[in-house]
Amino acid sequence: MNSVPFRFVRATLLALLASCSFSATGSPVPAVAAGAQIEELRLEIARHDRLYHREATPEISDSAYDALKQRLAALEQAHPSAVPSAAPLSGIGDDRSGRFPTRLHQTPMLSLQKAYSESELRAFHNRVARALARDDLAYVIEPKCDGLAVNVTYVQGKLLQAVTRGNGSEGDDITVNALQIPNLPQELRGASNPGAAGTAVPDRVEVRGEIYVPFAEFERINAERELAGEPLFANPRNLAAGTVRQTDPADVAGRGVRVVFFGLGTCEPAALEPSTQTELRAQLVAWGLPVLEAALVTGGDDLLKAVQKLGARRGELAYPIDGVVVKLDSRRWQQELGARDESPRWAIAYKLPAERVETQVRGITLQVGRTGVITPVAELTPVSVSGTVVARASLHNQAEIARRDIRVGDYVYLEKAGEIIPMVVGVNVARRSPTAPPFQFPDACSDCRAMLERRPGEVAVRCPNQACPARLRRRLEHFASKACVDIEGLGPAMIQKLVANRVVTDLPDLYRMQRSDLQSLGGHSEKSLDRLLAAIERSKQAELWRVIYGLGLPQVGATKARELARKYGSLEALRGADLDPTHHVLVTQLVQVGLSGTAPQKSPAIPGRSLSGKTFVLTGTLPNLTRAQATAKIVGAGAKISGSVSRTTTYLVAGADAGAKLEQARALGVPVVDEEALLRLIEQK
Repeated sequence: MNSVPFRFVRATLLALLASCSFSATGSPVPAVAAGAQIEELRLEIARHDRLYHREATPEISDSAYDALKQRLAALEQAHPSAVPSAAPLSGIGDDRSGRFPTRLHQTPMLSLQKAYSESELRAFHNRVARALARDDLAYVIEPKCDGLAVNVTYVQGKLLQAVTRGNGSEGDDITVNALQIPNLPQELRGASNPGAAGTAVPDRVEVRGEIYVPFAEFERINAERELAGEPLFANPRNLAAGTVRQTDPADVAGRGVRVVFFGLGTCEPAALEPSTQTELRAQLVAWGLPVLEAALVTGGDDLLKAVQKLGARRGELAYPIDGVVVKLDSRRWQQELGARDESPRWAIAYKLPAERVETQVRGITLQVGRTGVITPVAELTPVSVSGTVVARASLHNQAEIARRDIRVGDYVYLEKAGEIIPMVVGVNVARRSPTAPPFQFPDACSDCRAMLERRPGEVAVRCPNQACPARLRRRLEHFASKACVDIEGLGPAMIQKLVANRVVTDLPDLYRMQRSDLQSLGGHSEKSLDRLLAAIERSKQAELWRVIYGLGLPQVGATKARELARKYGSLEALRGADLDPTHHVLVTQLVQVGLSGTAPQKSPAIPGRSLSGKTFVLTGTLPNLTRAQATAKIVGAGAKISGSVSRTTTYLVAGADAGAKLEQARALGVPVVDEEALLRLIEQK
């Protein structure tokens, strides 16, 4: 019998128990048993909070998570004596990572109550209608963008800071990374022209929104990672959350991250606060802040119709959503209804269910990646899921097949994670043929017949043969891709021919090929061969980091490749790095055939000496520069910004209320400068 990891068993059992408030015999749960269940549920919920909010790697659906919370609440209400003295679990969660300084929100950022059915949505309207003694209530209906909640503060119209939701009271200060988001204005429209109609800018305002990654960018980044043999992001939310927590702002700029706004925190003076959600949306637009579409409806019936209509269009949207948000339009009535500890009474999030379909596994094929990792793929009877026809789905690895006990011929349940990646989420065992055998993972590579192996501590099964034709094809596809040296015309079909005819046995052979070698393959015009040979020649001058990325060095993705390019400056110099013998030979041969790579350009210096290579940390409040302005000056001078003090920090820039970072800098001997000294460093010759 296949072993199943305990954490999956525990999560599943607890989720199943969540809808039941009695024991298996139908009797109420005894107090002793309730105490044990309460403790277990608290631990499980805390674990899922960490996975979702801090690590962006959730294991269960939102509905399963909410079922756990409901079960816990029911048990604690029924057995108050069994409730531990620990503080109650927050429904907001906590996304503070520990890698950034934290900042307080002037007005707390609450969560939203959730509804999973139209009856729950109707019940929400009825509660609001009873509380306000009227039924003709106007609601704003908005898509619930699936990303990372953020609170951006503007002072005198200029961006001061961007902070994640955190625990609702304080969150991570991600200002440096947020500045790399292209549609986030650093100054509100109207700040430089106070007399402009409709653009009055408050002295201080908190605007609430969501950082997200559009589907197109998500697909592009995952395609690049797949070619690089790197783990794929499960959905756009994971990508967005992981991106804004990068320690190098340059990594954020290339991830296609966007932001959208929909709410308001503190607004000073309060007289500038709009009176309705509709007016608030118009004000956000007038300030130059991006918003999503919305609809204004009146009454419970139209509310349900609008939610259904938006949910039906889910597959047409260019950005990820996981639900529909309903808000009472009148902000005066919002204030009258108030809020619970964790969520307002005037708004609710209707969670859209993932579309699930059933189809049959026709076969299981094994793909060999460029690093030798074997990925099993389910070949399916084509079926439409969320608007697209799916015929194949990754089964990830041998352990996943064993955990779900997936067999050829099985009928399986298919969903799209984040509306993008088709995933097998279960097996309909009732339809399984009694003669269907368990899937046997092969012992040898299907391409080169080398014996497969598994490294200690890994679940991946690998083909260890560096000369494996399948591995070579993947290496060539990665190296020639747009993410690397970009050899136009060198696609999978051409690579298949080159490898099959042994014209190319490793990357350097691309630069040794003669026209006669290509002509011997047949089926190509002379013009197409001209274009291919010209593209190969041009690739010799590709950016150095792209060449390094294309080499497939262990643990070197695009970010690390940029660092190596900055450090070594040339492919020749990279030979002096600590490379394994295989890659040392590869780099040497590529240099010999003329591949050099274009050295990284130095950051343009502001008049005077560049700060290239230096690392700054900001803390406290500077007298004249906002954090965004100081960051722009430092980065513009070629230096990097870090969120934490370490021995590699060049300078700590300290202002008023500097806090713990100042003590850390002094303890480590890091030079501390004020705003005036910082400007001298930037401007000095």
